[in-house]
Amino acid sequence: MRKLSPEDEKRKKAIFDGMSPRRQKHILKKGYEEWDPFIEPKDPIDLRMNKSKRTAIELTREFLAGRQMLDDSNAFRQGVWEMCVGLISNYDDRYKGMYEFCRWYSRLMEKEGRK
Repeated sequence: MRKLSPEDEKRKKAIFDGMSPRRQKHILKKGYEEWDPFIEPKDPIDLRMNKSKRTAIELTREFLAGRQMLDDSNAFRQGVWEMCVGLISNYDDRYKGMYEFCRWYSRLMEKEGRK
């Protein structure tokens, strides 16, 4: 945990004292010293942007609109959304691996004259 200033320590104590006993018990169970009431919340997924300053929703809509396919299944759309969010937020290496495999596979098919 980061080191808090004396002023922040006082604020932390005041926040803790103002909580219900049940919530205090929960914090004590995890460790009062480890608890940081000043942590900034993470960005909502919808507000995370890629390098082109587009949100995941914008990229997904742009991709689906560019396909001009009205009969895409829900599973297809969900897959597009998951890949988009995973790649934008660097969620985990799973999405990067899937993306790199797709690029490799596409090049392989082109090289072999298949589409």
